[in-house]
Amino acid sequence: MRILLIDDDINLGKVISHQLKKNGFIVDVATNGHDGLKQYTREDYDIVVSDIQMQDISGIDVLNAIRKKDQQVIFILITAYGSVDSAIDACKLGADDYITKPFGREQLLFTIEKNVRLKQLEKENESLKDDLQGKFHFDNMVANSRKMQQVLKLTQKVADSTANVLILGESGTGKELIAKAIHYYSSRKNKPLITINCPSIPGNLLESELFGHVKGSFTGALKDRKGRFELADGGTIFLDEIGELHLDPQAKLLRFLQEREFERVGGEKTIKVDVRLISATNQDLQDLIRRKKFREDLYYRLSVIPIQLPPLCERKEDIPYLIDFFIKRYSSGRKFSIDPHVIKMLKQYPWPGNVRELENVMERMVTLSASNTISMQDIPPYLITEDLKGSTSGFSVQIPEEGVSLDLIEKNVIEKVLNKVKGNKSEAARLLKIPRHVLLYRLKKFGIL
Repeated sequence: MRILLIDDDINLGKVISHQLKKNGFIVDVATNGHDGLKQYTREDYDIVVSDIQMQDISGIDVLNAIRKKDQQVIFILITAYGSVDSAIDACKLGADDYITKPFGREQLLFTIEKNVRLKQLEKENESLKDDLQGKFHFDNMVANSRKMQQVLKLTQKVADSTANVLILGESGTGKELIAKAIHYYSSRKNKPLITINCPSIPGNLLESELFGHVKGSFTGALKDRKGRFELADGGTIFLDEIGELHLDPQAKLLRFLQEREFERVGGEKTIKVDVRLISATNQDLQDLIRRKKFREDLYYRLSVIPIQLPPLCERKEDIPYLIDFFIKRYSSGRKFSIDPHVIKMLKQYPWPGNVRELENVMERMVTLSASNTISMQDIPPYLITEDLKGSTSGFSVQIPEEGVSLDLIEKNVIEKVLNKVKGNKSEAARLLKIPRHVLLYRLKKFGIL
């Protein structure tokens, strides 16, 4: 890291510079404030260390001049005991820290390294925040099909409203991803997003999880506890698989949606919170209403804005883009290509597990692929349905009673294809539906070259 040291005490400057260089820093020294500012414009510095009291201009003047151009550089002031108040004021004006004379080498290094770590943490936090918002930004979602474009347009419209949203769709279609996108695209993005998976919480504990409890309200309630709604104040609650919610908690939830207030279990104090509610389910709530398993009045409160996610089999034009997305996610830095026949076959598969199933398949194929080209051999056998097998029904192999070597069958097939195309290896690879370099490997393996 490069440090600019500004101090009109030449001897002290030499000592500090020597100490810093011994610890691996690159150090430039200026003996007054004017020279320090000129030097700062000529180089890029990570850290500026400046005396606060100098004969031409003060360290605070230097600080003000640098902060007008650069808010990121670490600025540390050196101060005498009598000017500590000025140093504290300077920190309020934008200095990162100060160190009081006399100081030792360890104190100086500690101050510098502490501020370097703090600056790195700030950058990491900003990066994580940007990544988080970018991850759930609508423009970055894989949604090229007309149906998904319609979903995202509707989602974008309701993101910053206060209306309750009910996301409907089969398992694995991305309901939670849409819920997160709504939150992170709204004005509530800096407040909590709390997800509650309704089936995972026992019915007798669900009310306590949602609304909290007071000490002694039931066995095991050893102290007061805030519920998820209270913790999410100002943000968003996402109730996943709300079709699994028992009738008693349904009544409590309805009351909250009507009044925007609740009491903790066993408590008397009424608590008001500002929470946006998003729900999701893969069940037919209308059927549950007919069977008296879901409250109709709650349904209408939850589904002010219903969003229906299509299954993957109804948005197959998205599959090539999803394949590319998951390859990049699980490639661990390796660069993969994919055989077009693989994409064609994956588009034909019905995908009952939707996008989640496709993601699992792509992770498996990328992890287990022997080369940087994902080929037909990498496709899990269960994906090859009878319909897909039928596409090769014109080809058959006679198996003798004593059996036959698979390598021999493969060698004979390759030789027949080469004869058919008069030795054209690129055309042979196309007919065999494998990459050319895989064919060359097999030719070498079987001694056909």
